[in-house]
Amino acid sequence: MKIKYFYILASALCFTSCYNPTRNCADFKTGEFTFDYQINGEEKTGRFTRDEEYSVEYYENKVDSSSVRWINDCEFVLKSLKDQSSIHFKILETTKDSYTFEYSNAARDPKKELVVMKGTAVRVKK
Repeated sequence: MKIKYFYILASALCFTSCYNPTRNCADFKTGEFTFDYQINGEEKTGRFTRDEEYSVEYYENKVDSSSVRWINDCEFVLKSLKDQSSIHFKILETTKDSYTFEYSNAARDPKKELVVMKGTAVRVKK
């Protein structure tokens, strides 16, 4: 009986390990996008435009500009022009009109735990 469960589990692992998400990251290097985020449990929507060199974010009636440095087609670092802080982004999966990403502080403080957040950006226009 135990061998039967082993084969079922092994088969399930084989099928799930074969899944590779679509990652057409180059399609999302530039454009205008929206994204949802939470502050103090309140759901909000932000918007940003990105070209090859800069990203401009619009959120909570504020505007913030950052330089963009691409590491590869699926990873980039935004460096705020205002306070020089940097955030590392990694695109995990893409669809026709959106991408799922994770992000964290690019400059890691060894005294603090690294916090990695996830989000989804939806293309408004190319």
